Amino acid sequence: MNTMFMTRMTRRLLPVALLVMAASWQVSAQAATNCAGGTCVFSGSGNDAINNEDARQSKEQWNDTQELRHSINQRATKSFNKFDQAVDLRDKCQASPNLNAYWEPNTERCLDRRTGQQLLAP
Repeated sequence: MNTMFMTRMTRRLLPVALLVMAASWQVSAQAATNCAGGTCVFSGSGNDAINNEDARQSKEQWNDTQELRHSINQRATKSFNKFDQAVDLRDKCQASPNLNAYWEPNTERCLDRRTGQQLLAP
């Protein structure tokens, strides 16, 4: 009789215990904030003017950093394109059927040996 009582009790309490455990897990998950670097602004607690100013400065710093990264990437792209174009032009000059064509590495131009004029324009 005692084992039957325990079996019934377990069957009744197990779903309730699982429900309570799931509810307590959900409450702790909802209470966590997702603020990176302390830039979240919460109203009602603390000095709102200071929090707003901190958030504004953080956003301004982020924008400046993003603009700087963008300009550096653009500069690197331009530099690579110039280098790539010079390599293509050098290959064309060296493969040219004109025997008087030669590649000038300092100016990165294809010149005629006799006249010194540029043969292939970029």
